[in-house]
Amino acid sequence: MELLPADWIHAAAARCAGKDALVCADGRWTYERLTREIERCEHALAAGGVGQGQVVAWLGLNSAAMLTMLFACARRGAIFVPMNWRLASPEHRVMLAECRPAFLFADASFAGPCQAEAVAPAGTRCIVIGDGCPAGWEPWADFVAAGAARMAGAPGDLRPDIAPQAPLLLCYTSGSTGSPKGVMLSHDALCANADASVDMHAMTQADRVLTTLPLFHVGGLNIQTLPALRSGCTVALHAKFDPAATLAAIAAHAITLTVLVPAQLDAVMALPEWATANLGSLRAISTGSTVVPERLCHAVHARGVPLIQVWGATETAPIASCQHADEALRTAGSAGRAALGVALRIVDAEGRDLPHGQSGEILVHGRNVMSGYWQGASATARALVDGWFHSGDRGRLDAQGFLWVDGRLKDMIISGGENVSPAEVEIALQEDPDIVEAAVVGRPDARWGERVVAVVVPRPGADLDADAVMARLEGRIARFKQPKQVFVVDALPRTALGKVRKEDVRALVARLADATPATPSAPSTPESSA
Repeated sequence: MELLPADWIHAAAARCAGKDALVCADGRWTYERLTREIERCEHALAAGGVGQGQVVAWLGLNSAAMLTMLFACARRGAIFVPMNWRLASPEHRVMLAECRPAFLFADASFAGPCQAEAVAPAGTRCIVIGDGCPAGWEPWADFVAAGAARMAGAPGDLRPDIAPQAPLLLCYTSGSTGSPKGVMLSHDALCANADASVDMHAMTQADRVLTTLPLFHVGGLNIQTLPALRSGCTVALHAKFDPAATLAAIAAHAITLTVLVPAQLDAVMALPEWATANLGSLRAISTGSTVVPERLCHAVHARGVPLIQVWGATETAPIASCQHADEALRTAGSAGRAALGVALRIVDAEGRDLPHGQSGEILVHGRNVMSGYWQGASATARALVDGWFHSGDRGRLDAQGFLWVDGRLKDMIISGGENVSPAEVEIALQEDPDIVEAAVVGRPDARWGERVVAVVVPRPGADLDADAVMARLEGRIARFKQPKQVFVVDALPRTALGKVRKEDVRALVARLADATPATPSAPSTPESSA
């Protein structure tokens, strides 16, 4: 029988007790130490009355304590809620009012604003981590001491039986497509996702993983971090992303695997030392969360490191499709094939399966798929139909089973009766070496229904204007797909994980369009454009 997350660290400690599990700001944590700390937190939760199905929320930067609490919740049968520390207090209040945690743990830097904004619901015990303790909060040291005392008094306590389908993680979506929803991921879903990660990365106990993505998101938690700990790897854990620290850590810790989303890759590759940095230990860099420009793939491969893509969502834990290192360069730009244990379908608006090469909605089926949305029966019914998760993403499968993601269904632009995929235009724009990133949206147009509008961020020092951008697309994509307006900006609005907020891009375009005359373009019809 497959071990549930409650037993992952204990099983790893039985194999390699003295090996480093975590290397972080709190020092080096061996698997033996991590096991002891998990047990103390487990008993502290029990002393606080936390049992199966109760909620524990965490608001803080990446830390060993955060992972310790996650595994302690797994052993208690409790539900762990990693909160996005980049959100504002009113947003936290809405989420906590919905999930009503028994405990809220917060770094000292976040506890003050939480207290000032009365974020925690009545009845929630609030524990502060670090120096300083606002009124109404309790110190972390006292909480852990209560666990140690309970262990000493009741060393023979047994943890409850845990059903594999019981929820372990409650992760709130980024809110890039509306109000955040609480996604329930079961113990079994994390097991299935870990299996997919091990297969994707050919992960072994010998790997050394660098985590810089925030652990409040499944990308930071589940693409590599938790699967690595299950496997007995060493995880170098950074509190937050810093480009120079990331590059230095790869050499200092002989990192073999890491996840860097495109925005992070751009930041690391902009460093002067990128060209000569020692990357010899890296077996692969994983990436995803948004459209990955092929220029990034080739730039990383040019340093001798495979860049492997993963596609999924919070609702899929998240690994739904992925590349493997030996196929990464050959299929650059694709999101790989269905992950281990996962099935994919491409369907039209009526739910009918589409043949290879045709674009439609991507559906996902597997043990990794969420149980549903927290207190969201109607939203769950819309997203999960006959066990298939309707992703809302548009893509196509080729004859070899590789997935090519075309963007969000609702982002599709219809201009002159022709469908224009924003992702396709964004890829064409980002192939330009003078363009760091791009976002494409539709704007109402009296003649065409919608016009294609692009917002681009130039490479530092590049001499780039709207006319130059449009001229460089000539002959590369059909005329009807080419932007009729281009705006050059310093940065795009993004979610906490680096995804572009298309709603905010549309609002930005509306403001810029009101202040800027439309860029003239030669009249054409979709039917006659090349």
